[in-house]
Amino acid sequence: MHYLADVPTSSWRGTAAAPAAPELSTASDGAAEAAVDDSNAKLNNTVWLGMVVPKRHARRSVTRSLMKRQIRAAVGLQAGGLATGLWVVRMRAPFDRKRFVSAASDALRAEVRDELAALVGAAAGRPTAA
Repeated sequence: MHYLADVPTSSWRGTAAAPAAPELSTASDGAAEAAVDDSNAKLNNTVWLGMVVPKRHARRSVTRSLMKRQIRAAVGLQAGGLATGLWVVRMRAPFDRKRFVSAASDALRAEVRDELAALVGAAAGRPTAA
């Protein structure tokens, strides 16, 4: 699990060669306080999640999808304890295909859930239930 205390930004903002962003507004008189697409003020107190589940570690898309759902659920349960910013969960090693024959087996689901609970719990600074 990787962490960066920052907010997401568009790569084209702030560069001289990029075209100017359109100023969108919902105000009828044209005197809006901020552009509609300027959401950086809302992003400061948010936990952003990225996931990397490489095909070389989980060949079947069913397995990769299962793992991504499990990651979202684990982070969702602990989101209140995580520091605001950018979080990336990266799968570093393949799972044992001999042990988990089915791509979406209950055993694989439980193993992934338990490992993620420990990982996200440690990142949130909370003890995990065994």
